[in-house]
Amino acid sequence: MNTQRLGERIKEIIYRIGIPILALVLKLLFRLEIRGRENVPEGHGALLVARHRSYWDIPILLAALGPRHRIYFIARHTLLKNLFFHPFVKHFAISVNRERFGIEDFRKIIRAIDEEKIVGIFPEGTTYPTDEVRIGVIRFAERSGKPFLPVRLEINGPYPPNYPFGFPRIRVWIGRPFPLDELREEAQLTDRESRAERYERLARALMERIDRTGIQQDEGSMSVSP
Repeated sequence: MNTQRLGERIKEIIYRIGIPILALVLKLLFRLEIRGRENVPEGHGALLVARHRSYWDIPILLAALGPRHRIYFIARHTLLKNLFFHPFVKHFAISVNRERFGIEDFRKIIRAIDEEKIVGIFPEGTTYPTDEVRIGVIRFAERSGKPFLPVRLEINGPYPPNYPFGFPRIRVWIGRPFPLDELREEAQLTDRESRAERYERLARALMERIDRTGIQQDEGSMSVSP
């Protein structure tokens, strides 16, 4: 076993041990419920998409998918300068230059998707309230052919939490994966629109799909996971 494979094996072990512990802590803090884990694709890559309201989103999503479904979140490379976030971003995420996103950043993400990994993306790109949606997630789906895996946090209480005691109750809804073509049908694109306009409409349709996750009748029966 070469050094790189050994390193990946060690990270996989750490992930499988750490996520159940993280899930237990979050269950105590947020009375966390997870629904729809059976929708997570087995052995296939996907683009996990969710709204981004707090840095708590990341550990909550990690716990929601569980130790058997590792998420590779896209992270700003500037987080590598943070002593706390550095080891997590370096070893368990895909770091990119968000301000000067280039071809190498694009290739890193596509490479991870092509390796059948679950890549976590927050289409809004920020925890601050915004109406803007980055179209990069549409380009990744178009280039890779991988489905979207929508996840919605149903939050009852203040979020981000009011420390030290104001933690909300959270239920995580994991929707069924769906392809870009299905999103195209929902967006009702026309030939009169430019490519940029089509990407924009698709990105907004994606956010609407995320917001309906767990509410739509076609989501089917969703089990509750511990």
